[in-house]
Amino acid sequence: MAKLNRDTVIAKALDLLDEVGLDAVSTRQLAKRLGVEQPSLYWHFRKKEDLLSAMAEAAMAPHAAAPLPTPGDDWREWFLENTRSFRRTLLLRRDGARLHSGSRPDGAGLDQLFQKMAFLLESGLPEQEAQIAMLTASRFTVGSVLEEQADTGLDEPAPDIPKIDHESAFEAGLNLILDGLTHRLEHK
Repeated sequence: MAKLNRDTVIAKALDLLDEVGLDAVSTRQLAKRLGVEQPSLYWHFRKKEDLLSAMAEAAMAPHAAAPLPTPGDDWREWFLENTRSFRRTLLLRRDGARLHSGSRPDGAGLDQLFQKMAFLLESGLPEQEAQIAMLTASRFTVGSVLEEQADTGLDEPAPDIPKIDHESAFEAGLNLILDGLTHRLEHK
């Protein structure tokens, strides 16, 4: 039997997530999929929460690979695109919002967050507004994707309830956040 690799465990766990959903992901199923005994997983992850955290970090890789802002960028356009990239990444995985929920950046992810914050500060946003804007956009996005992913697979709504266009609703909410932030900055 080949030695079990941490990256392989995470990749197989994400495949399992996409197939069965977050509630059904178990170390027992993952071990079976990998062709190992369940205790073999503890070499890489001491508990399921550690595995879920590693899965969340790996699932965010497409967003982490998005270009960081540069000094010449318009902060408003960057803010919109950064938030859209975050949404797209969460939607790549079944239960992506639930998997990400409660996770905290560390290492390279934390460095990127600091670079994004520095960009907003250099663009003229006061520190408190920049922090609240990033936090609000993040929580709004996770909540929006959570609702969108929960809506997937549900029966059609009653005829008198219109179907939600999640992307349009997201864009409208995101623009409200940006408009509110812009208005607040203009009236300080």
